[in-house]
Amino acid sequence: MRTIIRSAAASLFAGAMLAATAGAQTISIKGSDTLGAKLVPQLSESFSSKNKGVKFEIAAEGSSTAFPALANGTAHIGMSSRKAKPEEITAARAKGIKLKEVEACHDMIVVVVNKGNPLKTLTKDQVAKIFTGQVKDWSEVGGAPGPISIYTRNTSSGTYKDWQGLAMKGRNYASGSQKLAGNEQIAQEVAKNKNGIGYVGLAYAKSNGIHDVTIDGVQPVAANAKKYAYSRACYYYIPENADATAKAFVDFAIGAEGQKIAQRLGFVPN
Repeated sequence: MRTIIRSAAASLFAGAMLAATAGAQTISIKGSDTLGAKLVPQLSESFSSKNKGVKFEIAAEGSSTAFPALANGTAHIGMSSRKAKPEEITAARAKGIKLKEVEACHDMIVVVVNKGNPLKTLTKDQVAKIFTGQVKDWSEVGGAPGPISIYTRNTSSGTYKDWQGLAMKGRNYASGSQKLAGNEQIAQEVAKNKNGIGYVGLAYAKSNGIHDVTIDGVQPVAANAKKYAYSRACYYYIPENADATAKAFVDFAIGAEGQKIAQRLGFVPN
């Protein structure tokens, strides 16, 4: 599902060749749904309130969309819940764009189940077996009998790849898993399905109709970020010769005020 958020009215988005509009006051940001659905819109609103005339266009369609947009000049800033791949860095450099990586904040990927599911804890091994399809019924992991329905992010998502590495040791997802566009969609589907299980960023773990699951005895709360099994950093990527306003926004986002906003929304500040 395409998510486009305009933080100010009547934004004129050129779409291509933004390099030619250096100094323009419309900042295009593309990439991660984890960052782009809640955090970056809040940051942009706060930044705009202090910098009149600055407008934003935010497309939160998955981390993998950030890098081609930066390389093609259709985004000033990329959002990613994973590090850029070497081939993504190389593709941008081939077009004369050297990308700078900036750590945005930290996140925790939280396992969530339906609110009516009595199961409160899982081990890392059980989680791996569920998401790879080795375990197919809740009764196999101490829950009430019922077939497990798995919800994951789609393949353009950085979280999809992060989860595959952090929780599944690179193995494939279960063949019957359902791929969804964003954190909010996963939370909504798990809330509707008593046998559902999925994963969301920490900022989405308290959504209605779901509850989080403790992993190996560690509850997924910000205070446990350093010892929780599925913690990760999130990033902004920006061309080294970026528009001055875009640079100023990234500085704001990683500064004290931006990090307070991140913390308020459920992210873990740097």
